[in-house]
Amino acid sequence: MRDWLEPLYEAEAMRATDRWAIEEREVPSLELMERAGAGLADLAAEIVPAGRIAVACGRGNNGGDGLVAARLLRERGREADPILFGNPDDVRGDARANLDRLSEPPAVPGPAMLEGAAGVVDALLGTGFEGEPRGAIADAIAAINDHDAPVIAADVPSGVDASTGEVHGVAVRASATATFHAAKPGLWIHPGKAHAGEVRVIEIGIPPGAPVPARIGLVGAGAGAAIPSRGPASTKFSEGAVLLVGGSRGLTGAPSMAAESAVRVGAGYVTACVPASLNLIFELRLLEAMTVPLPEEDGALSIDGADEVVHRSQRAQAVVLGPGIGRTEGTVALARDLAARLERPLLLDADGLNAHAGRLDALARRLSPTVLTPHAGELGRLLEIDSASVEAARLAHVRRAADSSGAVVVLKGDDTLVAEPDGLVGVSRGASPALATAGTGDVLSGVTGALLAKGLHPFDAACAAVHLHARAGQIAAERLGPDAVVAGDVIAALPAARREARERGG
Repeated sequence: MRDWLEPLYEAEAMRATDRWAIEEREVPSLELMERAGAGLADLAAEIVPAGRIAVACGRGNNGGDGLVAARLLRERGREADPILFGNPDDVRGDARANLDRLSEPPAVPGPAMLEGAAGVVDALLGTGFEGEPRGAIADAIAAINDHDAPVIAADVPSGVDASTGEVHGVAVRASATATFHAAKPGLWIHPGKAHAGEVRVIEIGIPPGAPVPARIGLVGAGAGAAIPSRGPASTKFSEGAVLLVGGSRGLTGAPSMAAESAVRVGAGYVTACVPASLNLIFELRLLEAMTVPLPEEDGALSIDGADEVVHRSQRAQAVVLGPGIGRTEGTVALARDLAARLERPLLLDADGLNAHAGRLDALARRLSPTVLTPHAGELGRLLEIDSASVEAARLAHVRRAADSSGAVVVLKGDDTLVAEPDGLVGVSRGASPALATAGTGDVLSGVTGALLAKGLHPFDAACAAVHLHARAGQIAAERLGPDAVVAGDVIAALPAARREARERGG
């Protein structure tokens, strides 16, 4: 786990961490629940500063957290009504102890249980839940979502898989989530992310040093701080040479933006291999990059240019293949041939990816590092499934693609996921809606290619690129507003994003 990854604990890792704290460090489990409930009560009081708070509680420890919160809110003079879903006789352990601590029994679920509530605490289902809520719990979730009031979730919104972010059936739509000890992947990965609202991590007294490794983490600014900077002895050759292969008639913008992004983020030398008939366009546009005209067929690259690309790659430290390349028979053949023959770190994007639809195992035979940067539709084609299936289980599918291809796979989105073949995953914090415009994916390709050329480990390069890309989008939006940002604005903001990452993460 890199030190710039903020650990996100899957359900089993969180259970193991709790057991370690209780058994090895002798932290009473009842104290952990008390602190969790106190943090939940604090957040509920902040989000709902006045009025009645309904606290919907399940029978397990998540419900116990809710019972603590209800009791503490009452002790502070707030009107807080716990509602228990299930037979009180079935409540066990620490949750039972906190049920007994209530001054009066919890309310029974009913049609009027949320009537007049200014806010709702969701403590129905915890991190161990998987599958689809059913029966009274499903009805309660639907009622909470229909109630027009802020909702504060305990640890994870009920119905969201804490480990994956998957949602099967109904799930609570929270205004905020009080998550205990550490955030869970499902709070940062869609579709769960869309249900979590503001995520607030509550410290509950688990000592540091738990020997339970997390395999998923939020990407921090430190990822960008690891990028080497130019020094007095630097030359254009020492700062990373990127070879870019792409472009076709009507698609000259994509490789141009990828090349410009690579230069702007610090690559010392960029060469674009492009269709011969379009070379003048690239010569005029790319003042800071070299161009190489290649054989073509009707404005699209052909297999006849493969040898020249392989020759040129010998003086490059990384190759970016795919932006604007198109889907002709010749370009598909070229993309497949180059992926097999190039002995340099390779980034595949756009139609460079589509050329490998259903052929991820071929990429696993490459001896040099590979990075793939698909959106959900492209990943669906690679895995031969539909994009809706990818979006419903993003973590599972990005891990599957990384395992099948032996590559680092970057599944783009607000929650961009960067997966290594061994299962390590970096998650972008996102929150950069300005990137929802044509060309920003090409910017990411150029940035990632430049960082590969600088010698960063493929996973580190991809995570750093994702962070800089998202932050550049935010910086551009601060100046122009998110709806006015175009890809060129993101490129222009890259230096500020890189400088900020160096200052915050160094």
